[in-house]
Amino acid sequence: MKLKPLGDRVVLKQLEAEETTKSGIVLAGQTKEKPQQAQVIAVGPGAVEDGKKIPMEVKVGDTIIFSKYAGTEVKLDNEEYIIVKQSDILAIVE
Repeated sequence: MKLKPLGDRVVLKQLEAEETTKSGIVLAGQTKEKPQQAQVIAVGPGAVEDGKKIPMEVKVGDTIIFSKYAGTEVKLDNEEYIIVKQSDILAIVE
């Protein structure tokens, strides 16, 4: 099964949390905070406002930073994804 986002939605695969802190402390499973970085898996066609199409600024394969409480978590074929609006994406990591 495949996810195809609509409008200005983007499907993300969240990157794994760090196992250790910068100072070398190993974190237990529940204390690891999920990172706000993700990889773009699929991109919708873009939104339409006042009859004008607004192009998407991200593309499949980009690594991005998104808002902490943004999106909807979805589980599909034992994989977890997050679907967010383009406006919830804060930056592209280059």
